[in-house]
Amino acid sequence: MPVIWVACAVVIIGAALRARDSAWATRVGELGVAVLYLVAGALVNTVYLIQGEDYADFADGSYLPFVRDTWASLVVPHHELFIGLLVAFELAVGLLALAGGRYAELGLLAAAGFHVALLAFGWWFYAWSLPVLAALVLLLRAERHDDAETERAARRLEDVWAGRIRPRSR
Repeated sequence: MPVIWVACAVVIIGAALRARDSAWATRVGELGVAVLYLVAGALVNTVYLIQGEDYADFADGSYLPFVRDTWASLVVPHHELFIGLLVAFELAVGLLALAGGRYAELGLLAAAGFHVALLAFGWWFYAWSLPVLAALVLLLRAERHDDAETERAARRLEDVWAGRIRPRSR
């Protein structure tokens, strides 16, 4: 399991570092997010649920008593519901990232929020979440930039077709 997390993180971070100048890198990063959430997230958590995993010790490393206590008193007794909701969330994030464009923006934003939330579960999550969070922000920024350029080009083409402006000559 850690192998797929690390592989996805390497792809996501590597792509994010190149995303500002490359729509292809942005897309590769989004696909890395999709694999992380669909395979290492939704699929693995579904398998764990089927196998009877109750996630009882997941919050043990939290530095916040509220998180540990709430996890033990609310999530663990109803882990099928809460982990089922987690699986649905991970599935949605993965599919949004896979879809690309505006949908990917929503997926990246949701993934970023998720990684912020993971920080409450213990200091060791910082080593995972902060680099991935930074990469998600870079990918989101690149996707939004790509969308803005596409919209400008579409408006210009519409203006050319409508005869409001002349096409640029080379």
